Amino acid sequence: MTPVHFSFTSAFTLGLMGLAFHRTHLLSALLCLEGMMLSLFIAMALWALQLESTTFSAAPMLLLAFSACEASAGLALLVATARTHGTDRLQNLNLLQC
Repeated sequence: MTPVHFSFTSAFTLGLMGLAFHRTHLLSALLCLEGMMLSLFIAMALWALQLESTTFSAAPMLLLAFSACEASAGLALLVATARTHGTDRLQNLNLLQC
């Protein structure tokens, strides 16, 4: 495994571990998701450059567009949660409560 592949794999793994273990605030979960998407984008862009194929060149941009949509939806949920519950702590959210 090259150092470049190791760095992107470890960046994705650190984002996944942050998402799994440090779930106190919704904003920290969104930041971990954005870190994972950024590492995937850079890895896919480098993969498309290594293959030198035009068919794979659109995949990183499509992933980046989906990542922007995910970020906007996450921020909208963060604002809605902060307005209704007064905080963004995930322990205060209960889906079974009306």
